[in-house]
Amino acid sequence: MPPVKRLLAPLIFGLAGCAILIALGVWQVQRLAWKEGILAEIEAKIDGAAEPLPDVVSPSEQRYQPVALSGEIGAGELHVLVSVKQRGAGYRIIAPFTTDAGRQILLDRGYVENEAKTSERRIGETEVTGNLHWPDDRTSSTPRNDVEGNTWFARDIGPMAEALGTEPLLVIARSETPPAPGITPLPVSTEGIPNNHLQYAITWFSLAAIWAVMTGLYIRRSRAAEKGTVT
Repeated sequence: MPPVKRLLAPLIFGLAGCAILIALGVWQVQRLAWKEGILAEIEAKIDGAAEPLPDVVSPSEQRYQPVALSGEIGAGELHVLVSVKQRGAGYRIIAPFTTDAGRQILLDRGYVENEAKTSERRIGETEVTGNLHWPDDRTSSTPRNDVEGNTWFARDIGPMAEALGTEPLLVIARSETPPAPGITPLPVSTEGIPNNHLQYAITWFSLAAIWAVMTGLYIRRSRAAEKGTVT
């Protein structure tokens, strides 16, 4: 078989592999643009104009909806285990909130450190700005909530509402007026929404480059071997 034809098969194989890997990289770049568009929409909604609490609840449409509330934080609270960057483990404080219109809802007031779990906190008349949210904290590995010990491992809205006697509606506070000493609000943001498409794209393009180099080295060695044989 002539040397050129003998090298045709690995050349085709190498070009096909590069094409597939590059196509996967381009697809991830397209996915990156799509995800960034979604995140921009979510950020715009989070920072939008506040609206009244909805009478008819629609999580798919009202997720992240800004709200401004005036009412009273009630006694009793739930403690949800959470970890905060650069601060470590602590608890989210979920409290009952009664609006001026008489509706009782759940209020995620924010983070306290472990040692402050059972500390007394300011309650009573409060104005709150925040966002409606339906968190997806629970996974297959999340432990069951210790309801009796008041240690929750996920913000399960239904059971929390039952425990505090409120509507199954959660507002995550951005601010409280007057402020609550010792509580750090953990407002809704896009920070926890994964967006790894750039890393995936870099991986596929890197693999395409490695594939091309390996193909070139193989062809080069094959040609060198052919010349040695002829000699």
